[in-house]
Amino acid sequence: MDRKVLGRGLEALIPIEDQGVRERVQTLNVTQIHPSRFQPRLTFSSQKIEELAQSIKEKGIIQPVIVRTIGPDQYELIAGERRLRAAKHLGITEIPAIVRRVPDADVLEMSLIENIQREELNAIEEAKAYRRLSHEFGLTQDSIAQRVGKDKSSVSNLLRLLSLPDKIQNYLLEDFITFGHARALLSLQDPKRQLSICEKVVKKGLSVRQVEFLTQRRLGLRSAQRVSSKHGDHDLRNLERKLEQALGTKVRIHHGKKRGKIEIEYYSLDDLDRILKLLRIDN
Repeated sequence: MDRKVLGRGLEALIPIEDQGVRERVQTLNVTQIHPSRFQPRLTFSSQKIEELAQSIKEKGIIQPVIVRTIGPDQYELIAGERRLRAAKHLGITEIPAIVRRVPDADVLEMSLIENIQREELNAIEEAKAYRRLSHEFGLTQDSIAQRVGKDKSSVSNLLRLLSLPDKIQNYLLEDFITFGHARALLSLQDPKRQLSICEKVVKKGLSVRQVEFLTQRRLGLRSAQRVSSKHGDHDLRNLERKLEQALGTKVRIHHGKKRGKIEIEYYSLDDLDRILKLLRIDN
């Protein structure tokens, strides 16, 4: 069975200028190579760096790092930061490298794809990288999804994580909670309530299912408090579900004695544009 290629693939992202010329691996001093400002990874496991260092000590650096020129004899790393860190850890002064010309957007995209292929990115790291692709390079969620080989819904769900309080994002970044926990917390609108339940997860080791139960129970209490007896909870909840299915996002109906309001959530300007098109509102 053929292995599914993620996105456009690394070679498509960093094309060789002259396909007739075979690429040459150069030897560069580690002091000439600078970390990439587009590196999506925010944390590096010291244990994994140590394990890689031991492998390099035994077998050498089998795969060259990829860099681009940023000045006379100065290079910016595109792919292979763990290899570079492991080499420095061992006191190695020179490593094999391939130098290529790559625009900024492709550097971030390349780093993203390399880390996703190796399953090394945390959900928050991945979400922040997608946000950078959107904000700094003007890519839509559809375009991002296509480039990294994921469904648009996966990209949207990851971007939603960035609406959580910073403390919860840090818990996820540091692996105190999982993506499943964070996704369950998104069903709550109150940041204080989100944080309260998150603290219980960290202290008591609650499962994702337990968090889902707590959030749904909280939503049920809120729904009961805001629904008029004239209309009934059941009818409004059905209407909310229909709107959520139609718009593909969370919808809440707040009904009072004489008036009410409908809340429609969106998670980025891209998502807002999508909802406006569904509502047939030209912006």
